[in-house]
Amino acid sequence: MKGTLLFLALALCSNLSAALAPAKSDGRQAPAATSRFTIDAAQLSAAAATIQTNDLMRHIRALSSDAFEGRLPGTRGEEVTVNYLIDQFRRIGLQPGNSNGKWIQDVPLAGVKSQLSGALHFENRQGELQFPQDIVAWSAHLDSKVVVQNSDMVFVGYGIQAPEYQWDDFKGQELRGKTLVMLVGDPPIPDPAEPARLDKSIFKGQAMTYYGRWTYKFEMGAKLGAAAVLVIHETGPAGYPWFVVVNSWGRENFSLNRPDRNKNEVPVTGWLSLERAQKLFSELGHDYQAIKKSALDRNFKPLPLRVKASFTIENQIREVASRNVLAKLPGRDPQRSSEYVIYTAHWDHLGKDERRTGDQIFNGALDNASGAAGLLELAEAFTRLSPAPTRGVLFAAVTAEEQGLLGAKYYVEQPPYAIEKTLANLNLDVLNPWGRRRDVRVIGLGNSSLEDLLKDAAEKRGRIVLEELMPEKGSYYRSDHFLFAKSGVPALYLSGAGTEYAGQPPDFGRRKMLEYADSDYHKVTDEIKPDWDLTGAADDLQLLFEVGCRVAEEDQWPIWKADSEFKPRREEMLRRRP
Repeated sequence: MKGTLLFLALALCSNLSAALAPAKSDGRQAPAATSRFTIDAAQLSAAAATIQTNDLMRHIRALSSDAFEGRLPGTRGEEVTVNYLIDQFRRIGLQPGNSNGKWIQDVPLAGVKSQLSGALHFENRQGELQFPQDIVAWSAHLDSKVVVQNSDMVFVGYGIQAPEYQWDDFKGQELRGKTLVMLVGDPPIPDPAEPARLDKSIFKGQAMTYYGRWTYKFEMGAKLGAAAVLVIHETGPAGYPWFVVVNSWGRENFSLNRPDRNKNEVPVTGWLSLERAQKLFSELGHDYQAIKKSALDRNFKPLPLRVKASFTIENQIREVASRNVLAKLPGRDPQRSSEYVIYTAHWDHLGKDERRTGDQIFNGALDNASGAAGLLELAEAFTRLSPAPTRGVLFAAVTAEEQGLLGAKYYVEQPPYAIEKTLANLNLDVLNPWGRRRDVRVIGLGNSSLEDLLKDAAEKRGRIVLEELMPEKGSYYRSDHFLFAKSGVPALYLSGAGTEYAGQPPDFGRRKMLEYADSDYHKVTDEIKPDWDLTGAADDLQLLFEVGCRVAEEDQWPIWKADSEFKPRREEMLRRRP
C-alpha cells in the first residue's frame, strides 16, 4: 500500500540499487547495467531553462479565459480547447501523438443529467430525500429512467474488504439489491501505544489508501450487486466540503459510453450529507458517533436499518465524442522507439452554469489550466534537445478528469502504445502559484524509484523532497496518474503546496492550499489572482523535465518500491512485455 514515511538509509540504498537494474522481459530484475545517459548536462540545463513563467502565464490566461467557456467536454469549450492545444503542439514542432497519425484519441463519453426523487420508508411514515441539501445522487446506467423500489438499507461501516489488513466489513452477508450506506475514508484506527495518533500499520494511518476513496466504495457496491450505494459525506476525510459535491456531481455527469450501457455499475450512487445521515440514524434510535465507533472494529458486521429506500432517476443522456489530445517526440533509438515516457495533464474543467446569476463560467485557472500550460512548456523544452532521447516522449492532454479520470481511464484501456512498454507517467494537476520554495512535495511519497531520480535533480538545485502536507486527503487517487499506477506504470505527481517558501512563514503553503480549497476549488472564482508568482511552478516543471529525460534516456526502467500496492501489477505487466 501507499507509504508515507521516509525510508531508513539502508532501505533507501537497497531501493536505489534495485532501481539501477533493468527489468527482464519476464518481470525479474536483471543485474545492474551501466547508465546510458548521453544528454549533455549543459544542453539539459539550457532546455530546462526555456520553461518560463511568462509563457506559463500566457497559456493559463488563454485556457482559463471566458472564451474557453470553462472547458467542459462535449461543448464549444472543448472545441476551442482542443484546437488551442493542437495549434500549440504543432507550433512547438511535435508530431501527432496517436499511433494512427492523428493529434487526437477519440474518447466516447455519455453526458448524463440525473433528476432524482428519493424517499425513505419507515415503519409508520415516509420521509423525503431532498436535493441538494440531503443527497446528491445519479445513475451511471445509460437508461432514460432508473428505478429502485423499497430497497432495504444496510449500514456497512467503511465498505472495505482488505485481506492484507484482515478487514472485511461485509462478513459474507447477502447484500444484493440493497442500499448500502458507507462511511467515507479509511477506518482511523488509534495506535495502541499512542492513542492520539493513528496506527500506521493499518490503512497507513493518517494517509488515505484507495480503500478510502468513493470510487472504491462504488466498485465494491457493484461487486456485491447493490441497488444503491450512498457514501456519508464528511469534509475532513472526503477532502472537500459539501458544496464541491453539489458543484461536481449535482450537474451533468459523464461516464465512458460502453457497449453494455454501463449495466455492471451500481444503479444508483451518490453522497448523503452528514446532517441527513445523523438525522437518519437518530430517527432509527442510533447515535451516529457510536455507530461510527463500532465500525472501527474488525468484528463489525453489517447493520440492517429499519428503513427502506426508493429512488427514481430521470436521465437526460447525450452521447459525447470527447478527445484526448496527444503529441509526441519520437525516440531516436530504433530499438527503443516503441517505449514511451508519458506526461499527462487534464484540459477539462466544469464548463458554465447558466442557472447562476452573475459569473457563470468555471474558468479553472489553477485546476487545471495551470497543468495544461505546464504540459505545453515541458513539450517545448523537450524539442530543444538535440539529439532527442532514445525513447519516445508522449504528451497527453486528457479529457474528463473532473468526471472521474475518464480520459486517462480510456487511454489506459485503449492505449495507442502498449502499456507494458510505458516506462513512467509524470502528471501535472494544479501547479504551485505561490512562489519559489525549497521543498518538493510528492503526493504518495514512497511509491516508486522515480522519486530517487527526483531527489537527485532536486539536490542539484538545493531542494529537498518530502511527503505531501495532507496525505489524509487521498490526493494520490484523485488525478489521472492513478489510472496509470493502477495499471502498473510507475507514476510521479507533485503537490502545488509546501512549507519552505522564500520570505514566508512555515504555515504559508498550508494556509494558501486551505484558502484555495475553501474559496476557489470547483468554484467560478478559480481564476488568475493578482498575487500569483509562477517561479515555483517553473522550478517544479524543470525537475519533472529532468526526471523525464533520465527515464527516456537511461537503461533502467523505473520500478515500484517493495511495499507499494502497485508493484504486483507492474510485475504482471512486465511478464507480458515482448
